[in-house]
Amino acid sequence: MFRSMLPGDLFAELDRFQRDIEQALDFGPSIRGLGRGGFPALNVGATPRSVEVYAFVPGLEPASIDVQIESGVLTIAGERADDLSTQAQQATVQINERFAGRFKRVISLPEDADADAVNAEYRDGVLHVSVARRQPPPARQISVH
Repeated sequence: MFRSMLPGDLFAELDRFQRDIEQALDFGPSIRGLGRGGFPALNVGATPRSVEVYAFVPGLEPASIDVQIESGVLTIAGERADDLSTQAQQATVQINERFAGRFKRVISLPEDADADAVNAEYRDGVLHVSVARRQPPPARQISVH
């Protein structure tokens, strides 16, 4: 880790604590209005046939990203190691904007999301998760006797 200007890197620890508290108290953003940002940054949209989620997670191996769907909730989790060079670790921190550590993002999906029709692909630092939407059954004519 970088050597901080303050002993024990107080500000980084307070920032991490605040994120943990916010995540613990948050029920997860809805597809209709994502809340405040976090890591990874997300783009979420919907078409008549699918819900499309893009998570920007550069520098991670696809196997280190955990994607789950359960009870209408999509969860993207993982961990980004703090693997900076020895020279960078000895530098005094002025600004540290690179996220390192465990992360988890939770997205509430619409009721018609099909948990059995999910596709996830990772390319060039972007995780793309596509969740198909169940099509409503066609209207049928009912004869009256």
